[in-house]
Amino acid sequence: MAMDAWSKQLRKIYGVYTGVFALFVIALWIAEGMGLKPTYIGYAFLFGTIGVYAAIGIISRTSIVAEYYVAGRKVPAVFNGMATAADWMSAASFIGMAGALYNQGYDGLAFIMGWTGGYVLLAVLIAPYLRKFGQYTIPDFLEARYGGKFPRIVGVIAALLVSFTYLVAQITGVGIITSRFIGITFEVGVFLGLAGILVCSFLGGMRAVTWTQVAQYIILIVAYLIPVVAISYKHTGVPIPQVMYGQALQTIETKQAQLKNDEKEIEVRNIWKARADELSGKIKALPDSWAKGKQELEAKLSSLPVGSTERASVEKALKDYPKSPEEAKEKWTAAMKEAQAMSKPPRSYVQPPADTKGIVNFLALTFCLMVGTAGLPHVLMRFYTTPTVREARSSAAWALFFIFLLYFTAPAYAAFARSEVLTNLVGQAFSSLPAWAAKWAGVGLISIKDLNGDGIIQFSEIIIRPDAVVLATPEIAGLPYVVAGLIAAGGLAAALSTADGLLITISNAISHDLYYKIINPNLSPSTRVKIGKALLLVVAAIGAYVASFKLAIIVELVAWAFSLAAATFFPALVLGIWDKRMNRAGAISGMIVGLLITGYYIIGSRFYGMDWFGIKTIASGIFGLPANIIIALIVSRLTKAPSEEIQKFVDNIRYPKGAVGAGAEE
Repeated sequence: MAMDAWSKQLRKIYGVYTGVFALFVIALWIAEGMGLKPTYIGYAFLFGTIGVYAAIGIISRTSIVAEYYVAGRKVPAVFNGMATAADWMSAASFIGMAGALYNQGYDGLAFIMGWTGGYVLLAVLIAPYLRKFGQYTIPDFLEARYGGKFPRIVGVIAALLVSFTYLVAQITGVGIITSRFIGITFEVGVFLGLAGILVCSFLGGMRAVTWTQVAQYIILIVAYLIPVVAISYKHTGVPIPQVMYGQALQTIETKQAQLKNDEKEIEVRNIWKARADELSGKIKALPDSWAKGKQELEAKLSSLPVGSTERASVEKALKDYPKSPEEAKEKWTAAMKEAQAMSKPPRSYVQPPADTKGIVNFLALTFCLMVGTAGLPHVLMRFYTTPTVREARSSAAWALFFIFLLYFTAPAYAAFARSEVLTNLVGQAFSSLPAWAAKWAGVGLISIKDLNGDGIIQFSEIIIRPDAVVLATPEIAGLPYVVAGLIAAGGLAAALSTADGLLITISNAISHDLYYKIINPNLSPSTRVKIGKALLLVVAAIGAYVASFKLAIIVELVAWAFSLAAATFFPALVLGIWDKRMNRAGAISGMIVGLLITGYYIIGSRFYGMDWFGIKTIASGIFGLPANIIIALIVSRLTKAPSEEIQKFVDNIRYPKGAVGAGAEE
């Protein structure tokens, strides 16, 4: 009964919160109609929402260990489902997924199929059994299941790599949003967003993060649905985009078919081809081509008068010039691949991959995302926060429903955005280039250049980065700026909610799993919490610093994290639950091999041109995962079986009632 009363109280609180947020948006919409400047709307959304998250964080502050690590294990299923969905739907889901669909069409469906399918794996194979086990973290389970400290240490290392890679992606998303909507530089935006992340997680740990994530889910799902509903109504007269975006697909196919044989489009594509060939020649001629290019820029700079516009342009080019032949190879290779892609006519938006390589990459990415989903430490930790195993199962179902609302809408978002560009931007004069294009170009997410000098915008002259599609679509579609501000608030909520969960995971891995469990088991509960809070600050600062370098697009960074999780945690967890014969030697060997192979291919394929069977860097886990499983099974069968006590432990966590051993501490 106490739990029912608590749930009713929460429903009232968040019902009032949703109503106030709706009134806030309506008030800004009215204010825009009365002349309020877009900059102030951006500030209102940014600081208004962060202020709410900060208030929740302050109210939820705690120094109790169980509250700090697992929210006191008293989060009702529906609210844990919302928090899990917010934790799960990161900047990649909110910002990057529709962008991937916009650019890749059918191929981008791998992200939706992988992420949703993976959640089913998580709910069926892992989540309820981890809750039955109890405790606080995934390394806790690895030590209890496999015995000894070494499995915990390997788990900590893997958790840090997976979570930190994912964290950098979220902070990158925060930097993009803040820099665009309040007019500051990306680097400053990163550290400003960092303050929003910390204020949610620093004071109250998982308790504060949970109730903040519920609030963030409400904002992100409202922000995601409203613009695409408005666009659907504008174009079709029916405000159900999930049903009506078929009309947009028809428009896309018709327009793109016309572009294939358009003379001006062919002219631009030939320019891209020439550029790709030029870059290919420069790459082959390294390091001489790098030295020659630098000397030419320096010679040109010395011949220009100080203060001239041309000199400033050359100075910028010299500043951006690769610092070494190695950096030149990386940058020129990326530019060459982009030019090669732009030199080809647009392929069908709705057709599956036509070649074997495309099909293999589609399936490999889908598989990596599915399995990686079921191995993400920050998501798995959420199932420790429910009161019972039954609630854990129920919360998994609720989370899948809340995730479905966004994922079912993403294809519509991408289709309407591409239709808008093809219909209302292509063929227009450069002299009437819309203001939004210049604004997003300033952030580096959109490029529209008159390559053939005809003064008309061709489709092959437009480059829209995946991270720009959702954020820019309301402006592309001519909706009120308040809708764009709402999208920014939703994207920020998505990035902050996941970043909060990741920070908790990373700080817990160091303070609880490493320092307390291995180095100093005599720490008092209050000291453990203090160390965790201090580590939050350190990790967040390091993450912001790394994110400021813009190492990759958000979706790519997230895909790396999923590959690493797939190749390390998933086999160790699933085999640990379902294979009584799996022992410590097998699990450790498998995790290390999976991690090393996946990490090796990520670095090699992304930075050094490595290519195994044509697999792209975002599906690197396809090599590490099977290696992990094979090594784990072989080694475990060649070495001593687990003790009878461990095998009883495995049997016990599969039963639907009761709790295992230690349960919750303190």
